[in-house]
Amino acid sequence: DKENKKVTVVFDDVRSVEYNSDNLDELALAYAMTIHKSQGSEFPVVVIPIYRAAPMLLTRNLIYTAITRASKAVVLVGISDYLVKMIENNKTRKRYSNLAKKLRDQDEIKRG
Repeated sequence: DKENKKVTVVFDDVRSVEYNSDNLDELALAYAMTIHKSQGSEFPVVVIPIYRAAPMLLTRNLIYTAITRASKAVVLVGISDYLVKMIENNKTRKRYSNLAKKLRDQDEIKRG
């Protein structure tokens, strides 16, 4: 609202908070995304929360992916026991995507 010099921020699509020009410095632009969505991207600094989660998410592969997204610094915040669990959990789940079959099929189509 330029006329009244106010900004309304909606948190979690539920709660609205109005800020006037005197307290706009309380706001800071920030971005967050899941580790899965960050694959293939790089960021200067990555902050990773380490907390209780579903066992299938507490894996070495996931923490490796998260850490390797950072180009300058990584900040781990949370419970160190869960980080240890992630590092020790080298299990991978079998995926049933039919990717190998799809690739073979594509190769056969190309060969004609």
